[in-house]
Amino acid sequence: MRLGSGWLGCGALALAGVAAALPARAEKIVISNWDAYMPGDLLERFKRDTGIDAEVTVHATNEEIMGKVTASGGKGYDVLFVSSPFAEALNKMGLLAPIDPAKIPNLKNLYPEATQLKHDPGNTFSVPYTWGTTGLCYRSDLVKTAPDSWANLLTPADDLKGKTTMLATDRWLMAPAFLLAGQSVNTTDQAALDKARDQLIATKKTLLAYDDTTFYSKLVSGEASMVEAWDGWCNYGIAEKPEIKYVIPKEGSDLWVDTMVITKAAANPEGAAKFIDFIMNAENGKWVVENIMYKSPNKAAMDAIDPAMLKQYPNMAIAPADLLKFEQLRDLGDGMKAFSKTVSEIMAAK
Repeated sequence: MRLGSGWLGCGALALAGVAAALPARAEKIVISNWDAYMPGDLLERFKRDTGIDAEVTVHATNEEIMGKVTASGGKGYDVLFVSSPFAEALNKMGLLAPIDPAKIPNLKNLYPEATQLKHDPGNTFSVPYTWGTTGLCYRSDLVKTAPDSWANLLTPADDLKGKTTMLATDRWLMAPAFLLAGQSVNTTDQAALDKARDQLIATKKTLLAYDDTTFYSKLVSGEASMVEAWDGWCNYGIAEKPEIKYVIPKEGSDLWVDTMVITKAAANPEGAAKFIDFIMNAENGKWVVENIMYKSPNKAAMDAIDPAMLKQYPNMAIAPADLLKFEQLRDLGDGMKAFSKTVSEIMAAK
């Protein structure tokens, strides 16, 4: 029942009596996610279905939200969207709550492969939201030869110099050099780091820019001809210009997984679990995929996707078994210090 303005003249005692008779409002949840990584009206639907208010704060990078959560002990956040190495690290630090399958029954919608990811077999502290590959996104009408190797990016042909971009986020900046050299994407071997550093410093001189967010726009405009890209981001470009194509180089890719986790310090852990369960619902999951154009580990959602969409964005149709052939990014632990030092040297190089 909606309270009308006529109630405003009642005394405080009457108001207190009415409030006591109403059910308690569910405490809101606070979510941190990347910008535009869920449908714009998702929170409205969530409140309509559950009665729970939700607020989203935006983080630009995994490193940004990692810093905030470690500084606060997780206070102020209920649900975090983070890539799997960062979920793994947060769990090792004791900052994540365990996932209770009884409270998230829609976990049953996951592909079997998504329940056995190496960072968290059995989904004990994280629920996969999206997954995919990193490859080359390019203008088929602007390159002389379709790329098929990370060498096409790291040692580009003369006509591509000044027309390529690379991802700046540490793990994905280093991955092409590791893959081209036949190294693990999780290596912390100093010799491998040094070799990758030297290659990437040389490559830096050929780049248009480092770019994690607007590279597809550069492809659409023609400012760039080829970029390192996460597959879903490449789809944004394909949607605007069908001449844009995506390829996984012959040396392979990493397997990246973006996850949803609940902080141990969550003010409303019950609401957080309901939010994740809402996302994992088959219909809601399908709606998410259609909006953000990334592959989902939610089998029930992907089974409902229009085949025409998979034809338009072929990278969305890769089978889970084929995805898992690629090495998943993992938390590097103490090895991250040497890794970050190497990245800093690359970024500082002239």
